Parts: sequence; structure tokens; C-alpha cells
Amino acid sequence: MQNDGCFSSSVGIRSFHLQNWKQKVSRTKKAEFIRTAEKFKNQVINIEKDKHNHFYNQKSDFRIDHSMLEELENKLINSRKTEIIEKLREMMEEIENAINTFKEEQRLIYEELIKEEKATNNELSAISRKIDTWALGNSEAEKTFRAISSKVPIDKVTPNTLPEEVVDFENFLQQTGGRQGGWDDYDHQNFIKVRSKHRGRPSFMGEVLEHLPGRTQDEVQQHEKWYQRFLALEEKKKESIQNWKTKKEQKKEELFKLKGKADNIPVLFHDKEDNQKHKEAQRKKQKLAIEAWRKQKSIEMSMKYASQLREKEEKEKKHQKERQRQFKLKLLLENYTQQKKEQEEFLRLEKETREKAEKAAKRKIVASEISRFQERDLHKLELKIIDRQAKEAEKAEKQRRLAKLKEKVENNVSRDASRLYKPTKGWEERTKKIGPMGSGPLLHIPHRAIPTWRQGL
Repeated sequence: MQNDGCFSSSVGIRSFHLQNWKQKVSRTKKAEFIRTAEKFKNQVINIEKDKHNHFYNQKSDFRIDHSMLEELENKLINSRKTEIIEKLREMMEEIENAINTFKEEQRLIYEELIKEEKATNNELSAISRKIDTWALGNSEAEKTFRAISSKVPIDKVTPNTLPEEVVDFENFLQQTGGRQGGWDDYDHQNFIKVRSKHRGRPSFMGEVLEHLPGRTQDEVQQHEKWYQRFLALEEKKKESIQNWKTKKEQKKEELFKLKGKADNIPVLFHDKEDNQKHKEAQRKKQKLAIEAWRKQKSIEMSMKYASQLREKEEKEKKHQKERQRQFKLKLLLENYTQQKKEQEEFLRLEKETREKAEKAAKRKIVASEISRFQERDLHKLELKIIDRQAKEAEKAEKQRRLAKLKEKVENNVSRDASRLYKPTKGWEERTKKIGPMGSGPLLHIPHRAIPTWRQGL
């Protein structure tokens, strides 16, 4: 009986040691597995950091490239704008110089025409005086006129012989910048066109400002006042010239009447030779008067022809100037259209390049993000698998231990109520008498296992 007790106790001790050893092995495996998992986790974190740094560097490089592209774009746009502005400024300066040159030429031509007109008027007045003196037969007056005309040149005769209205009109034109009031032909013609359309009503001011964007309302109002003054003086000039022509015709008729009466008066105090001389002188005077009249007519015709020719030349110059202006405007419009098309094409290409670069950058970012997400998911999946395997291993170990414990514990013991009053095997072993020599086997007292983290302390 004693041997059986010792055997059972030794078996229990061995099973206890075996169980402790298995627990130590399982704990060691778990600790090693956890260390491996932590190592892998740290490696994954480092790889993610490296990837993040690489992605950040690529992003910063992309920002630098994008800023360089934007700077290049701004430089190109600014250079384009400055080139266009410089070209337009040069063209406007050329046009302005051409306009100023044309105005100066027109002013010189107008002054030359005024001088010619004054000289012609002086010649006409001198011829009319000669005709008057020849018609009256006043030889002394004729001599006096010849003496005066020989001393004073025709072109230096003062314009006092001209009507006052004509002088006022010419002075007005000289003081206000000619027949256009200091405006260019294009603006003045548009002003007259719109004014004629509205028949001089004040409502034409707004439309004039629409047709002439380079003129202000004050300038248009001043030009309207000038034009009204111009029309009034021109009308007075026409009336004065018409009255002068009428008086001249009346004077000629009176002279011819006086001449006829003088021919009918009988000469009583002269002899036949004097009568013949007088008649001869009268015929010469008539002949000279007719010749002077013919000369005057030819001068008037030549002046009329010259004025028509000047008007024709002025119209031709105006048309030519208008054609040149339209041609320059057409060139400006074509250049502007071409530059605008080039700029739009450049902006379109630049936009396409920028969009392509952005799409490529987005594709790179998406690809890197996808790979990063895939790696993260794979890492999480690996961790889940490792965790599940650890749980399954732990569960299997637990089941195995429970099964072993059940094998040890489960015994078919019959129910015996008297066992309650009997001492237990342990008590019996404790109260068992030991011989003097101690011949019994020495039992090993088991101690609790020391944890691995406390070993060596």
C-alpha cells in the first residue's frame, strides 16, 4: 500500500513537471512569435516611412516643376503683351506722324491758295479799274492808275478792295484752323453727316459722340458753335459777292448807256479831223474794253477751272487718305487677330500640357496610393492570419490540456458515504510512522516554477 502511494505521488510529480515544461515551451513560442510579429511590424512601419518620404520628395519635385512652368507661362504672357503694346504704340506713332504731316501739308497748300486768291482778287480789281477808266475816257485817271500800278506790285495790294464780309470770312478761317475748324477730314465729315441727318437739332450730339469716340462732348459743342458761325459768315460772303457782281453789272450797263449818249451828242466845236481822231480813240477804247472783258472772262474761267481742279485733287487726296486709313486699320485688325489667335493657340497648348502633367501626376499618386493601400491591407491580413493562427494554437493547446486533465480526473468511483469519515491518503501518509533508519524513500518537494522574466534575478 505504501509502494502504491509512492508510485502515485511520483506519477503526479512527473505529470506536474511535464505540464510545467509544456507551459514553458508554449510561453517561449508565444514570446518568440510576438517578437517576430513586432519585428515584422517595425519593418513594415519603416517601409511605409520610406515610401511616404519618397512620395513627399516626388510631390515637392512636382511642385517645383509646376512653379517653373507657371513662371515660364507668366514670362511668355508678359513678353507677348509687351510686344503687342510696343507694336501698337509704334503703329499709332506712325499714324499720328502721318496725320500731322498731312495736316501741315494741307495748311501750307491752304495758305498758298489764300495768297493766290488775294493776288487774283487784286488783279481783278485792277482790271475792273482799268475798264472803268477806259469807259469814262479819263486819260488823266488812267495815267494816274498806271503810275500807281507801276509803283505797287499787284500781289502787294492791300485787301481793302475786297468786301468786308469776304475779309471777315477769310480771317475767321485763318484763326480757327481752316474750313474744318481744326478737325481732321474724317471727324468733320462724320460730324456734318450726322448733323445733316438730324437737320441741326440738338439731339444729334449723342449720335456724334457714338460715331466719334475720340471726341468729348465739350469738343463737339465747340465745333457745333464754330460750324454755325462758319455757315453764317459763308452765307454773308456769298451774298456780298452776289451784290458785288450785281453792282458791277449795273455799273457796266450805266457806262455803256453813257457811252451811247456820248456818241449821239453832236460835236460842234471840232472840225472833221478832230471828230475822226475822237472816233478813232473811241473805237480803240471800245476795243480795249472788249479785250479787257474777254481777259476777265478768261481769267474767271481759268479760276473756275483751277478751283474745280483743286476740288477734284482735294477729293482725290481725301479718298486716297481714307483708303490709306482703312488699309492701315485693316492691317492693324489683321495683326491683332493673328496675335490673338497665336495667343489663344499658345494658351490652349499650355493648358493641354498642364492638364497632361496633372493627369500624369495624379496617375502616379493614385498608383502609389493603390500600392500602399494594397501593402497595408496585405499587412493587416497577415497580422489577422497570424493572430487567428495564434488564437487557434492557443485554443488547441487549451483543448489538449483539458483533454489530458479529463483523462487524469475522470474515474469511475462508486459512491461511498462512509468515505467521509475515513482519513485521506495524504493524512495517512502524514501520520505514517517512519522507521528509525529512515528506510522510506525521500520525497521531492515540488516548488512553483519561476517565470522566465524573473530567472537570474
